[in-house]
Amino acid sequence: MELTIRSAIYLAIAIIAITAAVTKIARGRRRTSDLACNRPPPPVVNCFALLGLLPTLFRNDLPAMMHQLYIKFGSVFTISVVGLLKVTFLVGPEVSAHFFQGLESEISHGNLFEFSVPMFGKEVGHGVDDATRNEHSRFVVDALKPTRLKIHVDPMVQEVENYFAKWGQHGTIDLKYELERLLLLITGRCILGKEVMTMFDEVCKQFREIENGVNLTSFFFPYSPVIPSNHRRDRAREKLHSIFSDIVRSRKLRQRDQVDKDVLQSLIDSRYKDGRPTTEAEVSGLIISLLFAAKHTSTHTSVWTGARLLTHDKFLAAAVAEQDHVVKKHSATTDGRIIDHYSFLMDMNMLHNCIKEALRLHPPAPMMVRQAQKQFIVRTREGDEYCVPAGHTIASPIVINNHMPYIYKDAHLYDPDRFGPGREEDKVGGKFSYTSFGGGRNSCVGEGYAYMQIKAIWSHLLGNFELRLLSPFPKTDWSKLVPEPQGEVMVSYKRRQLPTT
Repeated sequence: MELTIRSAIYLAIAIIAITAAVTKIARGRRRTSDLACNRPPPPVVNCFALLGLLPTLFRNDLPAMMHQLYIKFGSVFTISVVGLLKVTFLVGPEVSAHFFQGLESEISHGNLFEFSVPMFGKEVGHGVDDATRNEHSRFVVDALKPTRLKIHVDPMVQEVENYFAKWGQHGTIDLKYELERLLLLITGRCILGKEVMTMFDEVCKQFREIENGVNLTSFFFPYSPVIPSNHRRDRAREKLHSIFSDIVRSRKLRQRDQVDKDVLQSLIDSRYKDGRPTTEAEVSGLIISLLFAAKHTSTHTSVWTGARLLTHDKFLAAAVAEQDHVVKKHSATTDGRIIDHYSFLMDMNMLHNCIKEALRLHPPAPMMVRQAQKQFIVRTREGDEYCVPAGHTIASPIVINNHMPYIYKDAHLYDPDRFGPGREEDKVGGKFSYTSFGGGRNSCVGEGYAYMQIKAIWSHLLGNFELRLLSPFPKTDWSKLVPEPQGEVMVSYKRRQLPTT
């Protein structure tokens, strides 16, 4: 899933110049229908101003570049690429309400995610109209809501315990490799279903082909048959659709009490408002998209959480102490076994804040983008008002929003206590001060599921192992479409001597 910044600069400008020219002509009439606005447009960062930031961009330091633009132009500014592509950035919670809460008729994804249609299928996501996509979102929300989340916790914990039981008394591992494998197993068990576990290696193989199909050329030419990665992606999607369709058909032939209550079954049982059921192709597409989201968000966040804890003794000690306390509180048997894992994990406030702070510093999506279908007005913290025209691409740079100095004290530091009692900086800062999982109409439906599986992993690791980071603290690899820790993250482990009763 590589999308290097250097290649983006050289290739994207040429392609954008062509596609944007056509888009500009096609949308010209709609834009002129906007009512006149008596506020000025946002200040413009033209190509010449961007040239001065190329050295920073070449160092793959996206946050530094965005911060420089914010300091110079303020919380609302537009980057114009040869006058054809215009991207307006909204920095900070004061100017973000419309981005996260605006109606689909006012601000939407438009065709920005057209490249994802061949990945998941034309029956779901951005291959369908807004009404159908909203119905699909409802299905997923229902499958992952708290009452159903309780069903998934025990299988999560079982996979975690089984995986780490294979570790020795001590050793050295690559944390990235181990957690990616474990999270795929959890996903296979809780989302894909037990049937998939018998062919799990094949599913993972085909899924990686879909992942590898996300690159710069496929972003601009998602349907081109001459791009080899597109061909492999399409073939892999067809194979996965075939696997999941067979499972869906098999489950529909069984009695309801004979099937697992996993996410796959929830999607099979889902019904549209008019009463019709989901199709095999829709269920397959939704499952693939969930697998994609779960793998990247949870894997990278799990690694970042570990890397941060293992370089901050104070918070590592607090998280370990919490484990000891919560185990004693929730142990229902003399041997210390936990009966209600859901309540057990939900009671880990310190660990929750450690994960949340890792997400603040390392958001899975450094930037969210949408398209303005209608003009709108934003008011900055300083009281300035700007009119953002229809047709602009609108960007919310999460990587900068999570570092606002007037919201987060010493924002560059890892400090989970900022979310604890007496501080709660994200709540004091107001709505949209913390948007690592989106917000408003664009909130991530899998937030609760992600926290739960990461807690299950790190609760077990902290409670059963002494860990030490051997590698330098990892840098962020900005060359990936979903930024991740760069290189191996080597960790030594030693089993803790647990007290006996």
